[in-house]
Amino acid sequence: MPYVNIKITNENVTPEKKAQLIAGATQLLVDVLGKNPATTVVVIDEVDTDNWGIAGETVTERRKAGK
Repeated sequence: MPYVNIKITNENVTPEKKAQLIAGATQLLVDVLGKNPATTVVVIDEVDTDNWGIAGETVTERRKAGK
């Protein structure tokens, strides 16, 4: 049973976009590895931008700085 964990910041991700991510990740495993989509699990974790850091600063601060 494949398990895919997608971690994204919680910025403007609609339910429709999440559904596309789930369908796309599932189909990728079918296409590349021949996995059964009925047993493929996809979990999306949304992380607050204050809890995600890049290059020593939070994503919140990076967004404010236009990075």
